[in-house]
Amino acid sequence: MTQRILYCGDTTLDTAAAYLASLLTLWQIEFEYVPSDQPLPADLDVDGFDLFVFSDYSAARAGSTIQQRIVDRVAAGTSVLMIGGWESFHGLGGDWDGTPIGDALPVEISSADDRMNCDSPVFVRPSVDDHPVIRDLPWANRPPLIGGFNRVTAKPSATVLLEAVRMAARSEGNTFVVQAIETHPLLVVAESGSGKVAVLATDVAPHWIGPMVDWGESRVTARAGGTDGVEVGNRYAQFLQQLVTWL
Repeated sequence: MTQRILYCGDTTLDTAAAYLASLLTLWQIEFEYVPSDQPLPADLDVDGFDLFVFSDYSAARAGSTIQQRIVDRVAAGTSVLMIGGWESFHGLGGDWDGTPIGDALPVEISSADDRMNCDSPVFVRPSVDDHPVIRDLPWANRPPLIGGFNRVTAKPSATVLLEAVRMAARSEGNTFVVQAIETHPLLVVAESGSGKVAVLATDVAPHWIGPMVDWGESRVTARAGGTDGVEVGNRYAQFLQQLVTWL
């Protein structure tokens, strides 16, 4: 059966959205795209999609009625993923707190600015021993780094798969010393009926994704129509493919 995704946000296909859109094209996954400045149509056929992705897409662009229709579809097998950004979660104009989709996510969303723009290392590490989304990736031997995220709180019924570990760094002679100062949920998932809900609290395109966009031992090139294409790390691509496939 053909799987279809509705991908909303990340500005435009010729800017930040090129990253996920190009990889979806590489994986031969069908998707429709809605730019960040365009609203969801009130007559959207929500039954036609298996996964809804919101990334840097303001809640103001999605009316409460269409949001509720999407949430109602989750129990029947549709999945929802929110990816971090300045217009995700509360962010700076995201304002998803208190909305039908915001309430359905596996995290509590702040009612205040939740952005963390970090100038020191933020390591990504697993919180569980095994899960299809994080399997067969070099978390221990090649831990990825990100540059920012939205602060969220995992709900008790959810599973935290990845954590963001903020580090304090200093130089001592010829040595750099790093020390963990705080930990935040980064990838949180839950099942709801036959569907799934997930949160990836960092972005998948620069700048918050930081060095993780180049994570891996080799390069992957991909291009969606309307984009110049992207070149990314193979482990970054593998991680996103496993996340999308599980959802």
